[in-house]
Amino acid sequence: MRVTKFEHAALRIDEAGETLIIDPGSFTTPLEDLRKAVAVVITHEHPDHWTPEHLDRILLAAPGTPVFAPAGVAAQATDHEITVVAPGDTVTAGSFTLRFFGGEHAVIHSSLPVVENVGVLVNDELYYPGDSYAVPEGVAVGTLAAPLGAPWLKIGDAMDYVLAVAPRRAFGVHDMTLSVIGRDMHRSRLKWATEQGGGEFFTLDPGESLDL
Repeated sequence: MRVTKFEHAALRIDEAGETLIIDPGSFTTPLEDLRKAVAVVITHEHPDHWTPEHLDRILLAAPGTPVFAPAGVAAQATDHEITVVAPGDTVTAGSFTLRFFGGEHAVIHSSLPVVENVGVLVNDELYYPGDSYAVPEGVAVGTLAAPLGAPWLKIGDAMDYVLAVAPRRAFGVHDMTLSVIGRDMHRSRLKWATEQGGGEFFTLDPGESLDL
């Protein structure tokens, strides 16, 4: 299984000639080579994690591709057919088994509503929590896509999250709100946290891949 990072929160996972897309949002440049897409996962409704234009592009290239997302996304994406998922659900699409965890977006500020958010475990190997610190209970995470920067993120909390998950491998995502200096600093902090559990941290820039 190969995971490719794109700008901000977008991931592409390829397995057995099929493709899964996660969180193609407003900070992500248009994705290409989408003909083999068999599923899209959107973790929550914020536009940096999905846009109608990205969904249109994927569905034009691969008609009928199912889109899995919380109810809040379905309420906004009225021009698209969304399969609503919640924590505890497991679905399959092509070569991918998707297990969902969490339930709520991390708190940004008391003045802002907390929206639904699901973390997704792909093929019992790759876990992406969306905008949350949800630990997938009872799961030995092989590879963690760990958020690096956000209005809701303090780097100490992100380090504690990686320590709690203790993955064998990790790489940073959700990073377009950071300067180059800030991104590299946060990567170094999460590298330290990953190594405390005996794991290895990988630096992935947009378009770079990791074979799992």
